[in-house]
Amino acid sequence: MRTYAELFAVREFRNLFLANCAGIAAHTTSALALGALTYASTGSALLTALSMFGAPLAGVLGSLTLLSAADSVPPRRAMTLAALLAAAGAALQAVPGLPLRARFAIIFVTAYVGSVAAGAKWALLTDIVPVNAYVLARATMNTSVGVMQIAGFGLAGILLVWLSPYQVFLLALALRAVSAAVGWFGLADHPARAAERVTVARTLHVNRTLWADPGRRSLLLNLWVPGGLVVGCEALFVPYAAHRAGFLLAAAALGMLAGDVVVGRFLSPAHRERWIHPLRVLLPLPYLLLLLSPPLPLAMAVALVASVGYASSLPMQERLFAHAPPEAGARCSACTTTACWPGRRCAPRSPGRSPTWSRRRAPSRCSPPCP
Repeated sequence: MRTYAELFAVREFRNLFLANCAGIAAHTTSALALGALTYASTGSALLTALSMFGAPLAGVLGSLTLLSAADSVPPRRAMTLAALLAAAGAALQAVPGLPLRARFAIIFVTAYVGSVAAGAKWALLTDIVPVNAYVLARATMNTSVGVMQIAGFGLAGILLVWLSPYQVFLLALALRAVSAAVGWFGLADHPARAAERVTVARTLHVNRTLWADPGRRSLLLNLWVPGGLVVGCEALFVPYAAHRAGFLLAAAALGMLAGDVVVGRFLSPAHRERWIHPLRVLLPLPYLLLLLSPPLPLAMAVALVASVGYASSLPMQERLFAHAPPEAGARCSACTTTACWPGRRCAPRSPGRSPTWSRRRAPSRCSPPCP
């Protein structure tokens, strides 16, 4: 299985792809709406960064306490329940006058439960497609993330010109409902990978097992640190470009999309391994140009080119999953996305402090993000 036509001929993969598209579009539209609402009400770059990119910090807590559910609960059930919870959260976010603390609590609870669904979703790929098609399937799913981020951030950026953030949250609610329906009716009821009960002790035991192996530990750190630090730069797009931040986020998503297509579809396994280090170098370096405070079109080009470097994670994810214990495949997959990436979740907080403390009220383009 080496072509998109063969991949999309698999019914379950088509439905998983569509459910993922709807979920990512809902997340991006609601994230930009919440970021705009937070920045308008507080003028804080730190709080804005946290509102848009800091919610999956709860995924770190989920990885420590709840992640055994990713292998102990049937994946369709886990994904549907997470989508319904996110839909309820979007409905609450659409209520005007809701305190900012309550809004933050909603996104953190949603992310906490979502860490389980993320692991189940990625591990489900190995049940749906052959092993030799995993990289193509994973790259295609990543492509859906890029496409829907472009569509979600771009659409939300346009809608926020005419609509209130509360109305954009209603759009996110509809998209979450679509994701839940497609996942429930379009996927088979695959059994859980493990029969153990969902307990904190079980989660801690499996996490220690995954972390104890030097090879897996090295891969997790290499997946965690570079991308995590770059997210700190992306978290400042709103204070950098104010209401035009959606264009920067869409450009970054387009770059990620291009990298995933090229690496996942056109490079052989040997070439994918060879390009890991050049792509990792490409990820942070272009952001140095933002120190010169370029105009928006050039800043978009910087974000686009740099984000191609995210594709370095594909061959490393393939290597990691090949060395994962069979009964912990979902948890190992989750480690590459949300649960075991504390650096990526904490990164938006640190750079957000500088413009917050140095200037409470920033203009449309404040001090550029750090590289």
